[in-house]
Amino acid sequence: MLLLAYLGEISSARTRFPTVILLLFLGWLTRTVVDGLNLSIPDLEPILPFLGTIGLILIVLEGALELRLNKSKTFVIRQSFFTALIPMLLLTLLIGAVFAWVSKAPFHSGLLNALPFTIISSSIAIPSTKNLSFGNREFVIYESSLSDILGVLFFNFLLANESLSFSSAGLFLLQILLIVLISIFSVFGLSYLLGRIKNHITYTPIIVLVILVYFLAKAFDLSGLIFILVLGIFLGNINEVKKLYPIERVFATINSETFEKEITKFKAITIEATFLVRSLFFLLFGYLMETSEFLNLSTLPWAVGIVIIVYAGRWLVIKLLRLPPNPLAFFSPRGLITILLFISITAEHKISFINNSLLIQVIILSVFVMMAGIMRDKKA
Repeated sequence: MLLLAYLGEISSARTRFPTVILLLFLGWLTRTVVDGLNLSIPDLEPILPFLGTIGLILIVLEGALELRLNKSKTFVIRQSFFTALIPMLLLTLLIGAVFAWVSKAPFHSGLLNALPFTIISSSIAIPSTKNLSFGNREFVIYESSLSDILGVLFFNFLLANESLSFSSAGLFLLQILLIVLISIFSVFGLSYLLGRIKNHITYTPIIVLVILVYFLAKAFDLSGLIFILVLGIFLGNINEVKKLYPIERVFATINSETFEKEITKFKAITIEATFLVRSLFFLLFGYLMETSEFLNLSTLPWAVGIVIIVYAGRWLVIKLLRLPPNPLAFFSPRGLITILLFISITAEHKISFINNSLLIQVIILSVFVMMAGIMRDKKA
């Protein structure tokens, strides 16, 4: 299955067919065969959140390593930030209000259930940018990475605060500042290790340390994704960063040429690991899908409605910011982050009709809309 996923990955640049659809289909087909042969397979569902979390870490890290920070990028970063933030907030309020009104649930529960459907999935958007021009590809990487991070921050804030107030918002901003400071110091430490380790085993301890810091941050209700973003941007822009005072003093003790070679290798290993974990996640999610779930006609109108609202809102924001609607207006897929946040909603905030069927249908429909946009892009 992984070999077929790899073939789908390398052929997607020509076929423009999103690999995630192939992965979901392969997973579902395997489940059909397993059930048909009455094979005994252990319950794999508990593995899904773990794979998703590791996948999210690696995807944001891979995307951040591709980002370039200099004065010429200020405009792109500002545009991608607002394109990620504004639709997410407005759509969460709109869809959340509808969910709360229909289900007679509290507005807070409506917001929690709506938020996963308003976040762009970098796990699908970034690998699908192969055919885009450099400028459009850069924009999608910034936007989808920021959407994931802002979405997780907003979701954690809603989950931790039953009522919204200035004090809770102030505490939330303080936590963000704290994780940024921790991230900067952690990145210095990891960079020093990367430049000094002489052992032939180098990257496994570094990647494990990255995952460890993420989970420690999460244990203290801090956003580990900010650390991942800071690390990726730092390593991806090392030539710019090491000129800054007092960072230049740290790098004076490190062999610069060796360090840059190590970063190049680290990027390559991150890309390989991201492909592996992302593929396993979507294969497993496809395996856990029931045929009745994605053919559920009762949730289909809701799924179509959500996708129409999402893409209509995106098209409007893209036009207001004077960005090229084709193909950027089509790059708003839902995927790994949607699934992760959906399964993180606590039992007391669950809304009955917002179920696995709706989740699967929204993901598949949004990916097909993105595929249509890729195929329409004549400049690709």
